[in-house]
Amino acid sequence: MSEHRRGVWYALGAYVFWGVTPIFWNLLHGVPAPEMLAHRIVWSIPLLVGVIAIRRRWSVIRRVFSSPKTARTAALAGGLLAVNWGLYVWAVTSGHIVDASLGYYINPLVSVALGVIVLHERLRAAQKAAVAIAAVGVAGMAVMLGVVPWISLTLAFSFGFYGLLKKGEAAAPPLEGLLGETTVLALPALVYLGYLSGRGDASFGSDPQLSLLLVAAGAVTVFPLLLFGAAAQRIPLSMVGLLQYIAPSLQLVVGIWLYGETMGMADIFGFATVWIALALYSVDNVRAGRLAAAEAPALS
Repeated sequence: MSEHRRGVWYALGAYVFWGVTPIFWNLLHGVPAPEMLAHRIVWSIPLLVGVIAIRRRWSVIRRVFSSPKTARTAALAGGLLAVNWGLYVWAVTSGHIVDASLGYYINPLVSVALGVIVLHERLRAAQKAAVAIAAVGVAGMAVMLGVVPWISLTLAFSFGFYGLLKKGEAAAPPLEGLLGETTVLALPALVYLGYLSGRGDASFGSDPQLSLLLVAAGAVTVFPLLLFGAAAQRIPLSMVGLLQYIAPSLQLVVGIWLYGETMGMADIFGFATVWIALALYSVDNVRAGRLAAAEAPALS
């Protein structure tokens, strides 16, 4: 399997997983969002350490994080993750799954814009048309909703810039980079959990099943991020962004069908429009791939 195709599969796996995670977070509905965020961070670290130990990649960590630029990138990426994770778990457990879904509809447009403006990635005519159609859909959703979608915009821009950092030359490999990012957040997370425990307000330890779910939050956090990081290093950021429409579409379905959130005309309009854009982008990508494969023998 080529690296490009492997990257596409990594991206698909990450987005499908993210699309259904509201189900998991709602199992923790009684846990305050800041506490959920702290447990996401803390329980991610031993899992990442275990994977790195099994793969014997400690030398990679020493090498990549000996660079101050890489360490600064990890710290900045960790801050963006904290904003994104914390707001997301609050949204999906507070009846705002549809708002979170809108955020991840907007996020691919942010990724495409960053890919073109910052990384100078080029789009073909059909890809430009797909982005324009998706932009119309997202703008239409916002206008029809009649309010500034602050939840959606914060989720979109925090993860868009996170993806840009993962694409940069200073970014560590996906596994080691994620360990660095969560380690930056570990100390404040542990201090907060200790504060809750000292007050007697900690959720962990109050119920065996709930405690097990909080530990599992580490795996639910780490798995799709590793897939996303691997995808971002193998395929263009613009493709990463447009494939991401899979996740909010699944989130929208979960929010409506499982948790009874309403779907108005704005949601219907946006849902239909962005999937048209995704279909156009996908068809163009397949066509371009076939043309490249046909031209390869002639150039050799």
